[in-house]
Amino acid sequence: MFDSLTDRLEGVFKKIRGHARLDENNVQEALREVRLALLEADVNFKVVKDFVARIKDRAMGQDVLQSLTPGQQVVKIVHEEMLVLLGDSAQELELKSSPASIMMVGLQGSGKTTTSGKLALFLRRNKKKKPLLVPADVYRPAAIDQLTKLGAQLDIPVYPSKPEDNPVDICVAALDMAREQGNDLVLFDTAGRLHIDETLMEELIAIKTQTNPDEILFVADAMTGQDAVTVASSFNERLDISGVVLTKMDGDARGGAALSIREVTKKPIKFVGIGEKLNDLEIFHPDRAASRILGMGDILTLIEKAQQDVDEKEAAEMERKFRKAEFDFEDFRTQLRRVKKIGSLDGIMKLIPGMSQIRQKLGDIQMPEKELAKVEAMINSMTVQERQQPKIITTSRRQRIARGSGVTINDVNQLVKNFEQMQKMMKKMMGGGKKGFKMPRMPKGQMPPGMPGMPGMSGQSGLPGMGGLPGMGGMPGMGEGFPGMEGGQPKRKSTKADQKKKKERRKKHRRK
Repeated sequence: MFDSLTDRLEGVFKKIRGHARLDENNVQEALREVRLALLEADVNFKVVKDFVARIKDRAMGQDVLQSLTPGQQVVKIVHEEMLVLLGDSAQELELKSSPASIMMVGLQGSGKTTTSGKLALFLRRNKKKKPLLVPADVYRPAAIDQLTKLGAQLDIPVYPSKPEDNPVDICVAALDMAREQGNDLVLFDTAGRLHIDETLMEELIAIKTQTNPDEILFVADAMTGQDAVTVASSFNERLDISGVVLTKMDGDARGGAALSIREVTKKPIKFVGIGEKLNDLEIFHPDRAASRILGMGDILTLIEKAQQDVDEKEAAEMERKFRKAEFDFEDFRTQLRRVKKIGSLDGIMKLIPGMSQIRQKLGDIQMPEKELAKVEAMINSMTVQERQQPKIITTSRRQRIARGSGVTINDVNQLVKNFEQMQKMMKKMMGGGKKGFKMPRMPKGQMPPGMPGMPGMSGQSGLPGMGGLPGMGGMPGMGEGFPGMEGGQPKRKSTKADQKKKKERRKKHRRK
């Protein structure tokens, strides 16, 4: 969502870092670019005005102007002010009642019903809650059926509302039903309108008065931009909402709602919808969002996504195989599928600090998603024995695998060749499982075969179109490291004085 804004801000920061010293003129020029970038992202103009004014006051201070790295100081200020805009930290739901209740409000089409299901699933899975879904929208056709089907899909009970029932009576009766059935959480999916009207507000106020919910969450469609901010303000004035849920954050909107809504309502963004699947709901972390907007990556989110799909026993077994170099095609396919669960390679790169700049340099070059699919197809065309014992894959077997996966025999040859090279690399790295970890010597400016260029990916080393990333220095305690590196430190060329000392030590040794 924030891609265009991130690109604009990165261009501004690049210019700022290029100045050895900052003065009022180049600070003003940079802030003008920041202002335009935010306005183009559909951020509320009042929010932009206050945001830029705060940055200007701090950036024109003597500590920044006299700093040795003024450009970095300005970036730091922008990051800190972005945190003020989005909120200092993630906000938890406050569910103190028994049963606790959450009232979902917003305009029609914002995604309240689907978000109610997503939130129920999230709280059951992460907070061990026993939710009850309540369809309180008796006006929209099929609204009750939609939530009922969601409940059946998630195996979550749903209050049996009817279109002729009164919404306030439905919510009150649902609380009684929750107490009887032992549900400790009730979610009210209330009605919406295409626009705010007095009848809707009076109904919502009545539900709030009768049920006294622990949380009132305003559900906003992030694609609506500044309109979402205006609507949120109206709901907040009448209902005193406790938080915001932004839906469709995976879309191509410009992100203005996310940056404006908290500043205008003074209420935190608590959750964001990041996809159409029912588990695509995340806690909103302001610090991570600010880092992503400024092109700094979001490694914590990447780790959390990976941890969701990693079983501890499976990870331990995989580590054992790595140490003994027993990694086979079955294991490789498992890793491929795990990467696909985390997201696209393009999306993963954006979460890794510093990789957004590399992705920019790639331009229109596409990430090798199709290549990965081709690799998986070839592995799927193998028998179980072939996947577990790659050495038995003869020419005739390779021809059969090629026919079964719709690729050429050369593609299969490349996959097997690169996989064998990767296994050899692992044996060297792990010291054959006996001598401990040892990084082998490698040609300068190249990455290991198949790492990170994967087996079967046209023999590419590194990312496509980049010809391999430059060789990286070794690390302390990692054996030889790369050429010219010992224990992670560069070799120093010996001088005449060094050679003289060496000769003297030899003579002294001989005399002894």
